[in-house]
Amino acid sequence: MSESIVTALITGLITLVGVIISNGKSQAVVETKVNELTREVREHNNFARRMPVVEEQIKVINHRIADLEEFHAPKG
Repeated sequence: MSESIVTALITGLITLVGVIISNGKSQAVVETKVNELTREVREHNNFARRMPVVEEQIKVINHRIADLEEFHAPKG
């Protein structure tokens, strides 16, 4: 074989190995980011599910405070 063909094959092989390694690292970074985003979305969904419960509890508390204020208001 010609020396230039052998050189081209070796260079191509080294380039291919470099691309495969780089792609593997990029894939790992993307996977980590996706996992982090998934965790954040689950956390947000949990918060969004609990928020109506908290709002209802605040309404009840406000009514109880209003009742107490009426009960303890000076009679005039």
